[in-house]
Amino acid sequence: MKCYKIQLLVTLSFILLLPNTKGWGEDGHAIVCRIAQSRLSDSAADAVKNLLPKYAQNDLGSVCSWADRVRFYLHWSSALHFADTPDKLCNYQYDRDCKDQDGEKGRCVVGAIKNYTDQLLDYGKDTQYNLTQALLFLSHFMGDVHQPLHVGFTSDKGGNLINIHWYRRKQNLHHVWDVNIIETAEERFYDSDINGFTKAIQENITKTWSDQVRGWETCNSKETTCPDIGFF
Repeated sequence: MKCYKIQLLVTLSFILLLPNTKGWGEDGHAIVCRIAQSRLSDSAADAVKNLLPKYAQNDLGSVCSWADRVRFYLHWSSALHFADTPDKLCNYQYDRDCKDQDGEKGRCVVGAIKNYTDQLLDYGKDTQYNLTQALLFLSHFMGDVHQPLHVGFTSDKGGNLINIHWYRRKQNLHHVWDVNIIETAEERFYDSDINGFTKAIQENITKTWSDQVRGWETCNSKETTCPDIGFF
């Protein structure tokens, strides 16, 4: 059973390295999860189907933003969406940077990915973990860790304190990356159709970027997860 659980993580991982998917609002997360789900092996797809809540109707993308919604009452989960570094330090160190405001280590998006992956490896066993919750958190955090301002600087709270104009609209920089970039792309190139945008990315995976897929799917180490592989 372990092989298809790892395959699910690998699929999510390589989808998030694609050059066209850089904004992670609701649409961004939905696109990531739908492409990932479409590439699962049969056994991994069955596992995801079994773990998804019935109201999702076997559509991982429909619940990929669940972690954003619950952070307002599951307050402990808020710190798990990002991994900021001290100002002017363009490198990431797990021991230094993966902690919450109270200094508790492991409480950042990188730590969360490792934690929920470990929980999902219990699939098919008698486990103490809520594996549906683990799947929803992992799917979402794999998107967050590839949004540049979820791994930004502490002083500006990942760009939330930097105000800019996105065309005629005043926004903070974080919101532009989370929402505006991808919504503008959908509007201009895909007639505001998320399915069209998703299909275009899927075609690039199988054609334009096909020679890069193997690298996206593989950790450089023997570890099951390597969420900090993109940090310097």
